[in-house]
Amino acid sequence: MFSLVRVILLIQISLVFAGCAVGPDFHGAVLPKAQSFISGPELSTTASSRVKMGEAQKFVNSGDVPYEWWTVFKSSELDALIRRAFADNPTLAAAEATLREARENVNASIGSNIYPDVSLNVNASRQKVSPVSAGLPGKGRIFDLQNASVVVSYGLDIFGGSRREIEALKARVDYEKFQRDAAYLTISGNIITTVFSEAAWRAQIRATEEIVAAQEKQLAIVEQQLALGGVSRPEVLSLRAQLETTRSTLPLYAKELSRTRHQLTTFLGRLPEESAALPEFSLDSFSLPVELPLSVPSELARQRPDIKAAEALLHASCAGVGVATANLYPQVTLSGSFSPQASQFSRMFKRENLVWDVAAGLTQPIFNGGSLHAKKRGAVAVFDQANAHFRETVILAFQNVADVLKALESDALILKAQADAEAASRDALTIARAQLQAGAGNLVLVLNAERQYQQSRIGLIQAQAARLADTAALYQALGGGWKSH
Repeated sequence: MFSLVRVILLIQISLVFAGCAVGPDFHGAVLPKAQSFISGPELSTTASSRVKMGEAQKFVNSGDVPYEWWTVFKSSELDALIRRAFADNPTLAAAEATLREARENVNASIGSNIYPDVSLNVNASRQKVSPVSAGLPGKGRIFDLQNASVVVSYGLDIFGGSRREIEALKARVDYEKFQRDAAYLTISGNIITTVFSEAAWRAQIRATEEIVAAQEKQLAIVEQQLALGGVSRPEVLSLRAQLETTRSTLPLYAKELSRTRHQLTTFLGRLPEESAALPEFSLDSFSLPVELPLSVPSELARQRPDIKAAEALLHASCAGVGVATANLYPQVTLSGSFSPQASQFSRMFKRENLVWDVAAGLTQPIFNGGSLHAKKRGAVAVFDQANAHFRETVILAFQNVADVLKALESDALILKAQADAEAASRDALTIARAQLQAGAGNLVLVLNAERQYQQSRIGLIQAQAARLADTAALYQALGGGWKSH
């Protein structure tokens, strides 16, 4: 029995050092050799304007993405929200649990494939046997039987099928780990953009309320002029209609603000009724980072968790080809048992009561209707599918970065144009109102000026929020700096 154990251990050690495993070895995915994310000249600095969020942003090549990348916006309340989400978000909790399951699957596979199976069976029985059943005369006899057996079985992994299976499961662990990282990145990015959206809706409500207050004041002046015969009634009605049109946008903005805050509570793993406890954000509470990291294209695949997850799937499918290939070869199994038997427990371990056996078995597939070869071809197809999925993931990642870079360039130009439009429309409205109050103006010009100012004011707010959101999108597109563990 002990010689059997030594033989098993020696064979296993020799196989480990030999490293014999059929099927292809995985050497990493082939990455594209891109020189730039976009066509044309490289981006260096965006346009600037003299308003909040109007700073010029400079792209720093090979800049590192910080671990807590959201801190670049310098909002302690935003930081606290993300920490709460990391602790309570159910999607993240599920991702962590899935990762733990994958790790335990590896442990289970190692336990069943690398080490021998050893089982202990203990039995005690009391029987009455009649000699008549054997054709002999006499009375039946009652006797006790004590039996304890240790059974050892081991499948020799000669062609590496078990090791390939463990390799595939470990690659699955990497996949789930990177999926977990992607979930953290997605949740943090969603919270940040939702907070910016919340701040933008709040700013639009505040701006609209200020416009409504100014229009109410203007309406009161015009109604006084109507009493004095300075303006006609249709002109007063037109101004009142303009005021009500402006007021009508407030419920829409309030609805969107509530919806946004409800979404925030969902990211935090809370019910919508708890949205009242959330902090109220404003665009002025955020800082726009003036230096933006821009990784070289060759490093992007090593930073984004979705690309690393796709590569892990490719690794797992490569190992799957090895498993299917090993199944075509003979399977060798060693087994042995050691079983003392006696009528009394005190005599079980006497030499004359010891029973043992050693066996070796070999199974070689001869005919199975071609199923094993079909499974190998299927495993190769899975590998080809995973390779195509990896290439697609890389291409989409490059597109993501390229789109964000162009968006940041456009955002700066749009914000500059909106700032100029807001300043010009504000001056035009001030002049039109002053002329009307002095009795030398035209109410139609005032109405047009108010409409243009309202549109430009809202447009400026939206441009400021878009610049913040697309800045966050760049950090997210570059992988977010999340360190896997």
